[in-house]
Amino acid sequence: MNKEALIIQASQKLSGRWTIPILLGLESNGGRFTPLQRNLDIAPARLSENLKQLIQLGVIQQLSPYERRHPLLPEYTLTEEGKLWREMAKAIQIAESHIAHGSLSAKAWNIPVLLTLGFEHEHFQEIRRVLDQVTPRMLSMRLDELNTEGLIRKLVSELPRPSFLYQLSNHVRNPVHRLSVDLSSLI
Repeated sequence: MNKEALIIQASQKLSGRWTIPILLGLESNGGRFTPLQRNLDIAPARLSENLKQLIQLGVIQQLSPYERRHPLLPEYTLTEEGKLWREMAKAIQIAESHIAHGSLSAKAWNIPVLLTLGFEHEHFQEIRRVLDQVTPRMLSMRLDELNTEGLIRKLVSELPRPSFLYQLSNHVRNPVHRLSVDLSSLI
């Protein structure tokens, strides 16, 4: 798998409303469930579900009762892979602050679509091939939303037959490029 595919795959794994906030907030809350839940203002069931997914991915681990500060209170810690994911989450957060358009990673596929466009895949089918797990409907919705928000441009290409081209807006190009370089250095 080439570097471009690995970068896009990593950004897909980090997409979602709670993944990055959990990764960035876990250690500052001592790895404990309740302080993390209160700090993120997330429903306990939602946090539990997200923590289970991160455990399955090998990003975090739940401490045994003997390892915890209090045997009855659940605690979590980042694995070595999780520490790498945390650094990738920080890079995405920095890129989002430079783009200045809120938490783009909160919606699935936003960051992978921007990175794919940053790698100069401009046609819908080309983008879809690179993002092999995205459905055509989801890709179409994300491209339309990003275009409406002014983060990408939708152009009409006349040759060889009329079709749409998607490109990053000028103010998004540098942060997305910097993000791809940062993620590349971590992979």
